[in-house]
Amino acid sequence: MRSSLRFGPLALLVLPLLMPHPVLGQGAAPPATQNAKPEMTESCPGLVAQRPQSLLRRAALNGDQVRISYIGHATFLIESPRLVRIATDYNDYVKPPVVPDIVTMNHAHTTHYTERPDPAIKYVLRGWAGDEKPARIDVQEKDVRVRNVPTNIRTFDGGTERHGNSIFVFEVANLCIAHLGHLHHTLTQQQLNEIGRVDVVMVPVDGSYTLDLEGMVEVLKSLKAPVMIPMHFFSIYTLDRFLSRVRQDWDVETSEVPSVVISKTSLPQKPKVLVLPGR
Repeated sequence: MRSSLRFGPLALLVLPLLMPHPVLGQGAAPPATQNAKPEMTESCPGLVAQRPQSLLRRAALNGDQVRISYIGHATFLIESPRLVRIATDYNDYVKPPVVPDIVTMNHAHTTHYTERPDPAIKYVLRGWAGDEKPARIDVQEKDVRVRNVPTNIRTFDGGTERHGNSIFVFEVANLCIAHLGHLHHTLTQQQLNEIGRVDVVMVPVDGSYTLDLEGMVEVLKSLKAPVMIPMHFFSIYTLDRFLSRVRQDWDVETSEVPSVVISKTSLPQKPKVLVLPGR
């Protein structure tokens, strides 16, 4: 398995303008991470593009459609036909413009979880359990099923927090959507089997705090998702570096708006990387 220890420069976050705690394979010894600093010094991580208010207007979804909106950093808002709203890697810095029904969180940094979730949120799903025990999540809410596959994360003192991250899989409208969270290592066959078929994958592409670039490409090739959406890239330079590499294997499409509606019938015949605005 591969892991990356190239820590990039810190960046600051401009909060969204929308408002009305790796690692190695399971059990592997971690590499040294001396002088490693917490991502964004535990502060806000990246610029989030300003969205015009018109983009917030939501058309009704058909029964076979899912809306995915990039909020920023590692946070997406996923909306189901029956109006179940899910926010990924929910935290205190990057938040969707509505209170979600379900939030998922990972333990890498405070830009991926919060200890103070909104009390109105029905399901707060933490992707780690502590004491090196894996979180086991399988929740059904109306037309949405949420489950997880635990992975490890690096610690800043050079160790490994076993099961500190989860890949969350959202099953909705006959689609399987996977959010890799703060992935630090390539995936074992057992993990791939647990994840299963993937139609859409949200992938961290910074290449330093998470898995290195070639390792992440290996993960994407193993998942074989028709749609791959970059996240967690901090800067246009980092995003462009990722896109330059993946153009060797896949088509790249850049959207002018931060939301996309996807259905089983609209999936591309040839896999593509879909870039949504924001970072």
